[in-house]
Amino acid sequence: MDTTIGSVPSASDAAAINAVAGAFSENLPVVCIVGGPNSNDYGSNRILHHTIGLPDFTQELRCFQTVTCYQESDCVYSGNSGVVHYQGKAVVNNLEDAHEQIDTAISTAIRESKPVYISISCNLPSIPHPTFSRHPVPFFLSPRLSNQMNLEAAVETAAAFLNKSVKPVLVGGPKMRVAKACKSFVELADACGYPVAVMPSAKGLVPEHHPRFIGTYWGAVSTPFCAEIVESADAYLFAGPIFNDYSSVGYSLLLKKEKAIIVQPDRVVIGHGPAFGCVLMKDFLHALSARLKKNTAAYENYRRIYVPPGEPPLSEPEEPLRVNILFQHIQKMLSANSAVIAETGDSWFNCQKLKLPEGCGYEFQMQYGSIGWSVGATLGYAQAAKDKRVIACIGDGSFQVTAQEVSTMLRWGQKSIIFLINNGGYTIEVEIHDGPYNVIKNWNYTGVVEAFHNGEGKCYTAKVRTEEELKEAIEEAQGPKKDCLCFIEVIVHKDDTSKELLEWGSRVSAANSRPPNPQ
Repeated sequence: MDTTIGSVPSASDAAAINAVAGAFSENLPVVCIVGGPNSNDYGSNRILHHTIGLPDFTQELRCFQTVTCYQESDCVYSGNSGVVHYQGKAVVNNLEDAHEQIDTAISTAIRESKPVYISISCNLPSIPHPTFSRHPVPFFLSPRLSNQMNLEAAVETAAAFLNKSVKPVLVGGPKMRVAKACKSFVELADACGYPVAVMPSAKGLVPEHHPRFIGTYWGAVSTPFCAEIVESADAYLFAGPIFNDYSSVGYSLLLKKEKAIIVQPDRVVIGHGPAFGCVLMKDFLHALSARLKKNTAAYENYRRIYVPPGEPPLSEPEEPLRVNILFQHIQKMLSANSAVIAETGDSWFNCQKLKLPEGCGYEFQMQYGSIGWSVGATLGYAQAAKDKRVIACIGDGSFQVTAQEVSTMLRWGQKSIIFLINNGGYTIEVEIHDGPYNVIKNWNYTGVVEAFHNGEGKCYTAKVRTEEELKEAIEEAQGPKKDCLCFIEVIVHKDDTSKELLEWGSRVSAANSRPPNPQ
């Protein structure tokens, strides 16, 4: 069961909501458990602490309303049971129905692949109750099924659409994960012979060692030669895409709807129509793989125009470290036993260019794009995937938001490698809309981590300014300090950014600054 469970005291609701919102945007089934008011306080008209000073205990519930999944459209009180359903959130202040309500919340999270919120009165957990003292009741969720007539019609129409095309392509999107369709997508790619690309937020969902993998499709900031193949195709199938202002590079993608098959987790749209509902993505891709003619024309074209990427210029002795040199060394660190976490910012673009070995994990948060997300994500990923060593690329501005989570990493003896990229500010924001607010107070970042360490646990820190120092730090992290949490502060020039960020930032800035339409 791919479900995350986290518990927070009621005072931490405000801190948890950002993580829950991020999970909602990525379709992750998270169960957020919080401590609630004493059951005797409900209906008492009392004012409690950790509130805004009103005798209203639904304040936190309303905050979580839009970032948790739900069935009911309004707040429903279950008679005298003391249980409240409030748009996907269960408030348990009576034990009689607690078992049912908790099971309902968890099953909703699994079924909808979205977060749910459970509040339990602080005076209830220590009280025995018969429904919790017996063996767990076997739990079963009915599987979702495709409508077979719609599925057959969708496959037939899509096959006719693609088989008459000259140079079709496949593009994987982020919703393949929630649709559990990654294997079906690869099956389709194997069968049809089309070149295979991924949208930026789907990196890691498609094996990059696939023989016809051509990189990341991200409009003007795609990996080299990928956009040219995708946008010149006469048909493209997008599996689980999200087209927002960031993934479309300020709405500048050169795609045409009449050439596209858009496959969402339970819906297929072909060109301007028709659309087929109640069709599961994994079923559609699996069935389509048996109906397509082999067509390698677009991939052969890619091979004709492809030129291997060049290497960055060699560093001079004692030359200040450049970001492209840093990521050249990070590339060499990757293996099947590693995972990459890319923070919101220029790491988005630099990490996209990494070539992932088979089995290497990769995560970044594009839809919600919360800065500081990666520090908590590094903590959670390392705790769950103990067979992998996490390599996190985090900007200094983002790190300042959630730095305290490094303390928890040390507490749990994690062995991640954190590259703290210190360039003095919010570089991604500088390229969208600059101002003095993008400059931050510099920290002694290694000193902060050493203070968290405080002599307890295993920790290694290094501050590097040159390639020579970087090599030494990486050798330590992968050698004598391989069992330690390794924190490497990389000091680079404030204007040292990827070329992709410069292009992307200017296009997003242009989209943001569009004048109002005439009224």
